Amino acid sequence: MSAVVLRDTRKPHFTALPPLALYVHLPWCVRKCPYCDFNSHEQARNAHGALGDLPFRKYVLALIRDLEMMLSSVWGRRLVSIFIGGGTPSLFPAEEINLLLSEIRARLPVEPDAEITLEANPGTAEAARFRGYRDAGVNRLSLGVQSFDDAMLKALGRVHCADEARRAIGMALDTFGNVNIDLMYGLPGQTLALARADIEEGARFGTPHLSAYQLTIEPNTVFFSHPPKLPEHDASADMQVIVEATLAQAGFEHYETSAFARPGRRCRHNLNYWEFGDYLGIGAGAHGKLSFADRVTRHERVKQPREYLASTGDVAQRVIAAGELPFEFALNAFRLVEGFPAELFPQRTGLPWTALEAGLKRAQEKGLVARDLQRIRPTDRGRRFLDDLVGLFLPAQE
Repeated sequence: MSAVVLRDTRKPHFTALPPLALYVHLPWCVRKCPYCDFNSHEQARNAHGALGDLPFRKYVLALIRDLEMMLSSVWGRRLVSIFIGGGTPSLFPAEEINLLLSEIRARLPVEPDAEITLEANPGTAEAARFRGYRDAGVNRLSLGVQSFDDAMLKALGRVHCADEARRAIGMALDTFGNVNIDLMYGLPGQTLALARADIEEGARFGTPHLSAYQLTIEPNTVFFSHPPKLPEHDASADMQVIVEATLAQAGFEHYETSAFARPGRRCRHNLNYWEFGDYLGIGAGAHGKLSFADRVTRHERVKQPREYLASTGDVAQRVIAAGELPFEFALNAFRLVEGFPAELFPQRTGLPWTALEAGLKRAQEKGLVARDLQRIRPTDRGRRFLDDLVGLFLPAQE
């Protein structure tokens, strides 16, 4: 009679690993926006005020070295998407992006239909540069527009004007077709009418994807130290209602807290985050998450570009405790308006369904989630009080 070996259900156990994406961080920008808490660094200027040179090639070579240090952790896996973010990645010449993507493909297999996104600023938009990015392999562009009102752009410290944004969107659509534009609402001095005008204009361009974020004041930003006068809470809530209604009428699906897409055009890279997939993070300050047969890990690079360039591929890594995985999963998956299929939790955490059950029960009692045998989704109340919902999945404190 053979013995039955039971696995330890307190530890992750994967029979198949999640999809794998790659995030590449290019940290420089022309000017640091006062609301920005990302790891971005202003391009230095000389004594005459002119922008100095950036170490483009040196940085790309550091990225490749960084990737090589992680290859043993992802050997045999294929990339489903690549996202080049920042900072302002469109400061980098097309030939450097071409080198970067070529070297990535030489080291990791990339799915033939992989989504490859590059973030761009309207103020750095040039038709020839866009064509160069496309020829390098970029097939999706994300434009940080934020507003079509010059007064709002000035209040946000943006380096582009509204007309530059409009021209950049036109060039991006002509070159890529697959384009996202970022807009913000709840801005200093913004009225309901101005917020409506912004979102209506954004919808008219016909981009397949649009992201709309409410401005929030984050620590370690200029706005945190010198807070601007923002619209009252009720006014911002009304703006959110207008955003959602306007985009629904224009044919967009609201699929994630701040993301709207035309049917079949959802951002695959970001969906991989929300569905708790894996991703490598390379570049200054980049974060990543990787699953193995019996554990889930996080990794993080040094933040300062100068230190990153001087490093030898140093990376801080840690194993996520099994008790933290339900919270980390919930933190991502409940951002999805339609929620997630029940089988996604064990697939992406390696834990049995019972590890999520206690938090779900509490969330149901508070009216924050709805569920059936196939799917769990946040209710309208759960979406409005997302932090409260996610907090119910925090590990119990001893």
